[in-house]
Amino acid sequence: MALHLIKLAVGAASLEEIEKFQEKRRKERKQKPNSPHRVFTRSTPKRTEELLDGGSLYWVIKGFVRARQKLVGFDETADEQGRKYCVFLVERKLIPTAARAMQPFQGWRYLDQARTPSDARAGDSTDVPEEMAAELRRLGLL
Repeated sequence: MALHLIKLAVGAASLEEIEKFQEKRRKERKQKPNSPHRVFTRSTPKRTEELLDGGSLYWVIKGFVRARQKLVGFDETADEQGRKYCVFLVERKLIPTAARAMQPFQGWRYLDQARTPSDARAGDSTDVPEEMAAELRRLGLL
């Protein structure tokens, strides 16, 4: 069973904002066109083998898990002051998920397969506000 990570998309209000932010970061870092996106964090996961066995990085947007990106690797870097950072390497494609409420937390957390939301289904409406869509799904109406 795959193990995943979950992280808050601080400051993002939508999937489109995450996509724009990530594209801006790739241009600033002068990344190659087909290279994975790089997500910087202070703590390094200890269970990398499990994470790379089909795991994804799930994004929480405004209190709801809304998207994921497949994990493809990990790297390490340091800033000008010598502070070390872990770099999550993820596929560029953001995959929308069914909305699932999530309490705020700092950094990242492991996320078991059993607790992951399903990918959004074809035909799922994106016009419904996220909070309403989550409640409708919980009630079995969407």
